[in-house]
Amino acid sequence: MYRALLLILLVMILGLQYRLWFGEANLRQVWSLKDQIEQQQIENESLTERNQRLEAEVRDLKKGMAALEERARSEMGMVQEGETFFQLIEPEQESDQR
Repeated sequence: MYRALLLILLVMILGLQYRLWFGEANLRQVWSLKDQIEQQQIENESLTERNQRLEAEVRDLKKGMAALEERARSEMGMVQEGETFFQLIEPEQESDQR
């Protein structure tokens, strides 16, 4: 009787261990999903920061002409009426000077 009960318990434990390691939603899958969740959270944080920067830029562009003017000057090289644009070009240095 004692041996039969022990054998039944052993079979049940082995069955549960099999399900834990090889069955549906096993530990390897759980660990893999946890890693994927971590990676997705990192990406989400990065994208949230980017969205906040873009929202701030949109607000600045909607509110002030100063931001628009600065952007036009830096990205498009625009100048105002009466201004003169100077571009300084440094001479190339020869790499094999003696």
